Amino acid sequence: MAPDSLTPGGGEIAVNGRRYRLPRQPTVVVCVDGSEPGYIERAVEAGRAPWFGRVLKRGTSLLADCVVPSFTNPNNLSIVTGQPPSVHGICGNYFLDPDSGKEVMMNDPKFLRVETLFPAFQRAGCRIAVVTAKDKLRGLLGKGLELGVGKACSFSSEKSDKATLAENGIENVNALVGMAVPDVYSAGLSEFVFAAGVKLMEHDRPQVMYLSTTDYIQHKHAPGTPVADDFYAMMDGYLAKLDAMGCTIALTADHGMNAKFDANHQPDVIYLQDLFDGWLGRDRARVILPITDPYVVHHGALGSFAVVYLPAGATAATMAAKLAVLPGIEAALSRDEAAQRFELPADRLGDLVVVSTKHKVLGTSAARHDLSGLTEPLRSHGGISEQKVPLLCNRPLAADAGQRHWRNFDAFDLALNLVA
Repeated sequence: MAPDSLTPGGGEIAVNGRRYRLPRQPTVVVCVDGSEPGYIERAVEAGRAPWFGRVLKRGTSLLADCVVPSFTNPNNLSIVTGQPPSVHGICGNYFLDPDSGKEVMMNDPKFLRVETLFPAFQRAGCRIAVVTAKDKLRGLLGKGLELGVGKACSFSSEKSDKATLAENGIENVNALVGMAVPDVYSAGLSEFVFAAGVKLMEHDRPQVMYLSTTDYIQHKHAPGTPVADDFYAMMDGYLAKLDAMGCTIALTADHGMNAKFDANHQPDVIYLQDLFDGWLGRDRARVILPITDPYVVHHGALGSFAVVYLPAGATAATMAAKLAVLPGIEAALSRDEAAQRFELPADRLGDLVVVSTKHKVLGTSAARHDLSGLTEPLRSHGGISEQKVPLLCNRPLAADAGQRHWRNFDAFDLALNLVA
C-alpha cells in the first residue's frame, strides 16, 4: 500500500441509507467477539488495561444494543453495513437455505444482500484492511473489495499462512506479523488480529481498518477472572500502539455472554427437537440452531435463539402458546412477529422463533449435542439477554447525543461523524 493520499477531512460517502465522512486520520473499528459489559471495566480496575482506562475517562464510553440473534455473523455484518439483518440478510451463522432446502453455513458472500461500507470507501480512494480471527467471516466482510497491493487486503488469523495476493490482497502474512498460525481454540487467534493490525498500520497505513476477534476466552472466562484480564491486557497494549500512531479507534462487540449452567455446573438446556417430537411426532418439526458453526468446542452448538419449521396443520400461534408457559422461554414468536421485533429477513426464518432466558440455552435433541469439549461451565449467547454491548471511542463526542438509542452498528458513524 502507498502512503496517505486522501485530503484530510474531504468528502463523504453514502452507503445503505447512511452517510459517512471520509476519514481525517486512519480509522480502526474493532469488534471484540463476546465482550459483554464488565470485561473492560474489571481489567481497568485490576490495573491491567491503562489504555482502556483513559478511553473510559476521556474518550467516549457508551452502551449499545447488538442485533438479535446475538451471534457473530449477523452482528459483524450489521457493523460493516450500518444496518440490521432485515437489510443485509445475514440472520445467523447457520440457516435453512430456502432455495436449496439444505442446512448450510451462512458465510457465502452470495447471502449478503447489500454492499458493505468497504467498497464504497475504496472507490472514494481509501485503502482498506480487514482482519478477522475466523475465516468464516472473511468472504462476507471482503465482498466487493478490489484486492491487491496498494488497494485492500482481507485475511484471517486462522488461514494466515494461506493468504495470497490474488485471494487476500496480501502474502507472507505470518512473516509480517512475526507469529505462526495460532490454534483456533486459543487467545492467540485474537491476538494475531491485533498484531496484524499494528503491523499493517506501521507498514501500509490503511485509512479504514476493521478488526474482528473470536470469543473463545469469553465463552470460558467471566469478567474479572485472571484469564479474562490477561486477554484484555493483551488487547489494551495493541490498541495503545494504534492510538499512538494517530488512529481513531471505535470498539464494540457482536454480542454479550452469560452463564448458561445449572446448580451442578451442567449446561441448562431446553431441547426443542425433543419437545416437538413429543408434541407432533418424531422429526415432523425441524429445529435449526443459528449459533452452529465449525467451532463448537467452546459452546456445543448451544445458544439462546432457535428457529422451528412446522409441519402442515401445526400453527405457529398454537406452538408458541405451548412454549410460552415453559420455564426458561423468554419469547416464542411467529415468523412475522420475530422479523418485525428483531429486524430480521422474514424469508430466512422458520415458522417459529424461540428465545430462551438469560441462563438457559436451546438445543435440538439431547442425543445430537456433543458436549465433551466443554471443559468449563457453559457460557453462551444468542438471546435478548446478550444484547447489551460496549461502544467506545478514543475520541470524545463532538456534541451531546441526547437520548439516541445506540446500536453496535453505529460504530463507523461514531468514529467518522460524531467524535471530535
